[in-house]
Amino acid sequence: MKYTSRFFLLAALGALMVFERPAQAAPKKILVITQSRGFTHGVVRRPGKDQLCVVEKTLAKIGKESGVFTTVNSQDAIKSITRENLKNFDGIFFYTTGVLLPSGDPREALMDFIKSGKAFVGTHSAGDTFHGRNGFESYVKMINGSFAGHPWNAGSTNGFLNHEPKHPTVAMLGKEFMWKDEIYQYNNFDPNAVRVLFSLNMAKSKPQMPYHVPVCWVRSFGQGRVFFTNLGHNKSTWDNPTYHKHLVEGFKWALKITDGPSAPNPDMQAQESMKAFALFAAQKLKLNEAELMKKLQAKADDAKFIQLLRDNSWKSRGRNMKLIQEVLDAL
Repeated sequence: MKYTSRFFLLAALGALMVFERPAQAAPKKILVITQSRGFTHGVVRRPGKDQLCVVEKTLAKIGKESGVFTTVNSQDAIKSITRENLKNFDGIFFYTTGVLLPSGDPREALMDFIKSGKAFVGTHSAGDTFHGRNGFESYVKMINGSFAGHPWNAGSTNGFLNHEPKHPTVAMLGKEFMWKDEIYQYNNFDPNAVRVLFSLNMAKSKPQMPYHVPVCWVRSFGQGRVFFTNLGHNKSTWDNPTYHKHLVEGFKWALKITDGPSAPNPDMQAQESMKAFALFAAQKLKLNEAELMKKLQAKADDAKFIQLLRDNSWKSRGRNMKLIQEVLDAL
């Protein structure tokens, strides 16, 4: 009798624990746009009618496995990005190229969607979207950059510096890592607008350039959140479990399931600009890199000098040594 009573007591406690366990939140709904109105990347090329591309299949898989989100796919932004349709979603994902929407309300609907508190996640060529002729300036400012070439091609393996290894979106990558992928550089990039999480490590990359190249960043945009990672050109990246974690955590952060800072970090970016410049100039002009870095550090609080450093280093593209010399003369 004593054992029977004990059994029922344990059973009752177990049932109580089950009922008290909080229900898992329903998956968020993500609109996935993989349309190309410019260069079409292989990972967004659909193999046939009613067949998904690599990006669409991967997002569906990791969304389901994580329980974080479900996806609805579209390669027709004009039909999908409307005020009425966007009401059905918690966030939007872009792997896109070119000018996708006509001017007017469709474009403003996208911006208002994000500003209202929704999530925007972009990978790789989302940074090659809506710029140039008939472009959409608000989008370029939102994502904070427009494609300006990729000196680091798809076949190259380069080094990366993780500036915030405790941030949930990049914690899986470690403080430094190597990755084989195509890396963009950007026009229209404002260091004061975003928090850069990892960048090219010029000391472990080819070609070496005298300027900072951000690769992944986050920002708050109105009430919404924006997560962008340039990784994603190569299919091998989309097959990589570490990249899957990077994306899932990016979605979780943008959807406000997890938290992490998004305040811009221009001072850190300035430090990276100095390091890239010192490395490049020391090698090209046979200077002492450590001494040059000390001189650069002494000008860290000089806003005009930092702007000159960024502008001249970037404009030189590593070839115009006159612009490099102008920076040296200002030290």
